[in-house]
Amino acid sequence: MNRGKKVKKNTKVKPGRSSARAAWDKSNEHVRDMLHGAAYLTPSVIGVSVFFIVPFLVVVYYSIIKNPLNPEFVGLDNYIQVLQNSSFRTAAKNTAIFSAIAVPLAVILSLCLALLLECRIPCKSLFRTFFLSPMMVPVASVVLIWQVVFHSKGTLNVFLSVFGIAPIDWLTSPYCQLVIIILFLWKNLGYNMILFMAALNNIPKELLEVADVEGASPMHKFFNIKLRYLSPTVLFVTILSIINSFKVFREIYLLTGDYPYDGLYTMQHFMNNTFGRFDYQKMAAAAVLLALVMMVLIAILFKAEDIFGKDVEG
Repeated sequence: MNRGKKVKKNTKVKPGRSSARAAWDKSNEHVRDMLHGAAYLTPSVIGVSVFFIVPFLVVVYYSIIKNPLNPEFVGLDNYIQVLQNSSFRTAAKNTAIFSAIAVPLAVILSLCLALLLECRIPCKSLFRTFFLSPMMVPVASVVLIWQVVFHSKGTLNVFLSVFGIAPIDWLTSPYCQLVIIILFLWKNLGYNMILFMAALNNIPKELLEVADVEGASPMHKFFNIKLRYLSPTVLFVTILSIINSFKVFREIYLLTGDYPYDGLYTMQHFMNNTFGRFDYQKMAAAAVLLALVMMVLIAILFKAEDIFGKDVEG
């Protein structure tokens, strides 16, 4: 009888032990997943910290001291000096004007090209190759082409002279930004177009078929179906185009040097020249101001995409 009671008692304990064991295994599994995730993320976190976060914090530190040799805290004095600097204001104005014109054009034109390639047009592959070829052309070759075309005695002026138009030195004229905008669009439209083509292929075909059955117009389908599904891609292409609009400094520098015509003097020129003069505190203050403007602009873009595309996400 005692043995029977003992066996009965053990049978009551076993379920409790098994549930506790299961809970313990589950917690261990959760811990293991966290450790595995941390192991995979650690190299990326270290890389981002070493190459982005720490250098940015160093730049912020330089922007609030007198100079690297005299680390005296000066507060916002460097920022005030930069904002009062005429070269900085010229560079900021030119950069803002260029981005405000070039970025929307890059987004809109590339979207139009992607929509055009959705249609049945002749020589579609040749058309696609034409817009993708600038991605394979080195920067030096692009600069050489633009020098040949837009020089005061270049190809474009020779062509315009046929119509009796006097030669124009395009890179030192009021049309200088137009030249760089054309260069920016020529280099970036192809890649943006491919991104939009991929996004268009991901739109549910059923929605478009239902819209066709109900007699929806092409404009209605574009604004109420396609554009809503394209909103994440529009956001990505816009941010990418903003970043690329700052990279155009390479071409401007190779075309015009350190001190170009006033209309082509950009933020990168200002920071490059202040770096050359070892004026690190002003360069750091300008970099922090530029970073703040970029963060605010990108935050606004994310908020706009969230509002516009919330119905699609739901």
